[in-house]
Amino acid sequence: MKESVWTDEEGKTETVQNLIEKLFSYAMDRGVSDIHAEPLDEKFRIRCRRDGVLQSVGAIRKEKGKAFINRLKVMAALDIADARRPQDGRIVYKEGIDMRLSTMPTVRGEKAVIRILGGSRNLPDLDSLGMDKRAVSLIRKSLRDTKGLIIICGPTGSGKTTTLYAALREIDKESVSIATLEDPVEYKMDGVNQIQVNVDAGLTFAAGLRSILRQDPDVVMVGEIRDAETANLAVQAALTGHLVFSTLHTNSAAGILPRLLDMGIEPYLLASTLNTVIGQRLVRRVAPKREAVHSNEMETKQINDLVGNILPQNQQQVAMVSEDLGYTGLPVVNPNGYTLVRGIDDRETPGGYKGRAGLYETIEVDDDIQKMITKRATSSEIMKLARTKGTLTMRQDGMMKALTGITTVSEVNRVASDLT
Repeated sequence: MKESVWTDEEGKTETVQNLIEKLFSYAMDRGVSDIHAEPLDEKFRIRCRRDGVLQSVGAIRKEKGKAFINRLKVMAALDIADARRPQDGRIVYKEGIDMRLSTMPTVRGEKAVIRILGGSRNLPDLDSLGMDKRAVSLIRKSLRDTKGLIIICGPTGSGKTTTLYAALREIDKESVSIATLEDPVEYKMDGVNQIQVNVDAGLTFAAGLRSILRQDPDVVMVGEIRDAETANLAVQAALTGHLVFSTLHTNSAAGILPRLLDMGIEPYLLASTLNTVIGQRLVRRVAPKREAVHSNEMETKQINDLVGNILPQNQQQVAMVSEDLGYTGLPVVNPNGYTLVRGIDDRETPGGYKGRAGLYETIEVDDDIQKMITKRATSSEIMKLARTKGTLTMRQDGMMKALTGITTVSEVNRVASDLT
């Protein structure tokens, strides 16, 4: 169900300042992560990304769109006279919310995208992320190490930074020196030395990491490993007694290992430094207004193929399996189908969803995985071994969350259809 930030009449008569204020207020109320303002042939379209999905929320006259973009550029201290090149800036909104503005020239005019950052709002802890109990225990075990690499992978906007910060929250900041290198700084944390990458000033991830290591840190977080130089520096930092967190763009947790090898990291170095690798994606949560539905034939087959051997096999096992895995309300495996839930589609919960939850897979780099790294095993070979040790894949985690009323099978398929 669509909704608009303003009426057609307001779009024509309201000042640009008022329209922007209405848009920002709407974004805060609805939990929007990104705002797109883009010129089309006949109008200037406004879209918002809510729970990972772009939705049109309004439009204004095309000639008014230029003033709209210029007002945003003024708020971000950008050059309004230059519409021929991309520009990036920062908008500080009320209540400590930071926004990152990016403008880009297109054939129809200048486009703007605003990323709404976390500011100083409350951050989740590991227990509230929605990971299975084994994964949380594994991460906490890695955090007790004083050195090594913990790497998280996933597409843009999949919550990698939130997971990194949840892990950092577990560390005692009074007795440990923590430094982060980010682009941008999405959340502000007391007791953590946070550094913003500034390529124009020569402060890249690689250059910043070199400087951080001269600052006597115990724990280092590098927002993203983007090149071979940063990868090598992260490995060297882990070898020299630092606990290093970072992210990487790969499809799965197991894919992190061959990706780093492709960046030129020697297998023996990677095997000796990696502690834990985590893959994650975000699915939409079923809205509080919901109804029970029975799984169709295809959904039943998917569930049983993916998690049939993990689910309780009889009623006596329900409590034990639910406790071991950390999912509340798991059903007994059933070839005839399962009771699932579906959200009610209305203005507040478009599509029947509200909010997002993570799908996770977590691999401990133990002796067996280390041997596979040194042999340059493929990601599928590594994942096959990890599954024998209890690792749930992201799709398996998704099916568990569908069975316990957190999301839907169709949503898991939308987000993770490319995974096994």
